[in-house]
Order: sequence, then C-alpha cells, then structure tokens
Amino acid sequence: MAKFRIVVTAGDGIGPEVIAEGVKVLKAIGKKYGHTFDFRYELLGGSAIDATGEALTKETLAECNKADAVLLGAVGGPKWDNPSAKVHPEDGLLALRKGMGLYANLRPVKVLPMLVDGTNLKPDVVRGVDLIVVRELTGGLYFGRPKRRYTTTRGRRAVDSMVYSEQEIARIIKVGFELARSRNKKLTSVDKANVLETSKLWRQIASEVAKDYPDVKLENQLVDSCAMRLIQDPKSIDVIVTENMFGDILTDEASVLAGSMGMLPSASLGATPKENERISGLYEPIHGSAPTIAGQNIANPIATIMTAAMMLRYSLALSKEAKIIEDAVFNVLTEGYRTVDIMSAGMTKVGTKEMGDLVAAKI
Repeated sequence: MAKFRIVVTAGDGIGPEVIAEGVKVLKAIGKKYGHTFDFRYELLGGSAIDATGEALTKETLAECNKADAVLLGAVGGPKWDNPSAKVHPEDGLLALRKGMGLYANLRPVKVLPMLVDGTNLKPDVVRGVDLIVVRELTGGLYFGRPKRRYTTTRGRRAVDSMVYSEQEIARIIKVGFELARSRNKKLTSVDKANVLETSKLWRQIASEVAKDYPDVKLENQLVDSCAMRLIQDPKSIDVIVTENMFGDILTDEASVLAGSMGMLPSASLGATPKENERISGLYEPIHGSAPTIAGQNIANPIATIMTAAMMLRYSLALSKEAKIIEDAVFNVLTEGYRTVDIMSAGMTKVGTKEMGDLVAAKI
C-alpha cells in the first residue's frame, strides 16, 4: 500500500477521452491493492494555449517535476496549426520533455497473438514480433540551433540544425545496451552515417560504448535500410537505439506491425529503467490527438492503458500491478472485444469507454 502523486495532462483531441480510461484503470488497481493515486490535473498543448497563451506554463512544469510520474494525452490539432503562430501545442510537449530531463523514450512494439490477422502484413511476418525502440528525446533536429525562418532577396528560407554531443549520444546508447542485455542481447544502432556527420559520430560512439558490453551483439544499420527491415523481417530485431527524428518516424511505422497506433504505449525517462527502481517519467501513447474522431467514443484507449502499466513498472516500482493491467488487456482482447481501429470479422465492437470498463472489470 502506497501513495503516489500523478500529474495528468489530458491534452487535445481524443487525449481527454483515452486519458480518462487510463485513469479509470489506475483507480481499479488502487482499489484492488490499496494504493492511493493523487491525480493532479494540468493543461498542456492547445488547451493550455487557449487558457494561458502558453503551451506549457512554468507552474505546470514545476508540478510535473514534483510528481512521481506524468500521464499525458496527445496534443495538437487544426485549430492551432497556423505556421506563423508564435506558439504551437507541440512546443509544450518538447519543453516538458526537456524541462524534466527526459532523454530516453522507450517504445515497445509487441504483436499480440489475437491480432496477427488484423494488420496489413502477412500473419507470418508479424506473429511473435516483440521489439523495443529507444529514441533519443532531447537533441537532434527538434532542438538544435540555429532553427529559424527568414526571408532574403531571393525568397523565403528555413533552417533546422541536427546537433549532438558525445555525451548525449553515449548516454542513450548505454540505455539501449542495458535493455538489450536484459532481453535477447541484440542491439541495432540506427543512423545515416553514409551522409550525416552527426551519424558518423553516433556510429563511432556506439562502437566505443560496445566495448563495455561484450555480451551484447551490436549491429549498425542505416535508417532507410532499417525502415525496410521493420516491415520485411521485424522478428529479427530486438532493441533499436536511434536519434530523435529517426526514432519518431520508425516507431510510427512500427505501429503497422501491431495493427494500430492505438495499441502502442511509450515511456520517457531520464535514466536507464531497472526493475523495482523508481524513476520519474513522462508516459504517453505514441498516437496523435486524432481531432477528426474526438468526442465520438471510438478512439482506442489500449495504448494509454498500457502506458499506465509502463508507469507502474518504471516510475512506481509496481511490476506486479503493471502485469495485472497487461493481462487484463490480453484477456479482454482474447474474448473478442475490439475498438473500431482493430475491428475484424466475428469480433465485438466496443467504444472507448466500454473498452476501459472491460479492462477495469478484469482487474
């Protein structure tokens, strides 16, 4: 029995809907095991811009840094898409990651057996896929300077800078090695070393760090080649470690393996995760705010529910409770319940709230 302080930022679009189901499942865990989750609700993204003019206020960042963990819904939407606006919803998310010192984003991709026929790929390709992508989160193109738009006599121009230091690369590579060591001892470091100077440095440092992990097999792979491999032979991959933008793109591609982006959770951490060791983190499903389906009770909350399980495991040292959530999701899907994005013939279609109710009831 324990008490935990959780900041909840529901975000925009379908964010509030799926976050509500994640909170529902956490409350079921609390009731079953006697834990108390003190939920503190804060604004982030578009909703924060509307209320305060900022995508992330200093007060919200301070609350997040005091919490045991942060549970976050997706941000953004057409309402805030004006490219000439001074602030955008995504600015708040990037600032939150940076402000909490969260440099390692863990995105597991596990294809559940009852969903192998629900993807666009052949069942034999996706059956048994169980990999994890470690994405560097606070460097690269999204944060590098200079970053600006400007006008010359020849027209408009823009520049983004991909910048990485030796220290930034080494610490994320180490996270990849540690996870690989705890799994199948295979690490794929993904870069674009045939073109980019940052990637050449990345590959060099990966090889240097590898000397401290002689039990883990390191392979270096170009990002375009890895993108093909994810679709052609995903079972050959165990752990991928890569820079910010490559990780963003590859993990969205990897959602095809699981059948829907609505199935994939993520955790953003500032340290290497270890069993039964509490580390603060930011937890969010990998999908976007999907404004076109907001308010219709059709969004898939499973990614958020599984994200809550990751929060229990990595930030709250509640591995048993995390497994209870994962088993509950597995059992609900085994019984044939599906949201519209993973629906197939012969299954029972349910809405966002109903899926959350089913998982909570299993707990």
